[in-house]
Amino acid sequence: MDIKNIFTDEDAVSPVIGVILMVAITVILAAVIGTFVLGLGDQVQNNAPQATFSFDYTEDGSTADSYEVVATHDGGDTFTNENTNSLVVQGTDDSSATISEAFGLSGGVSAGDSATLNGAGDGTDVRIIWTSANGGNTATVASGTVPS
Repeated sequence: MDIKNIFTDEDAVSPVIGVILMVAITVILAAVIGTFVLGLGDQVQNNAPQATFSFDYTEDGSTADSYEVVATHDGGDTFTNENTNSLVVQGTDDSSATISEAFGLSGGVSAGDSATLNGAGDGTDVRIIWTSANGGNTATVASGTVPS
């Protein structure tokens, strides 16, 4: 081995390898920046808890075709202040009037908890709507229809 040749050797990495490395670095940086800009990381953490609800419909007698709807959490994940901003039972009747009452989240909403919606008319679609803790996402957790 010639020691003098090691210090005078001017061979370098091929320019093609250099271009490939620069393109790879650019693609990785674009993916990281795109994730932050589009907020894709936040969406993963703000998925709606998975739970089942049942609806009980009782004529409330205040007016004809008026029902009291009781939504009961039957099982699944607990809705807490850490994963939920609001959990609302909402019904929209034929005249497009919106009636809603929120579950109380002070201790969380878990199996056995219920909320009541009064004044729902015949055929009203009733939904339980979840809103994420940061308010960025909403999802319909359960839905039902008042009998006609």
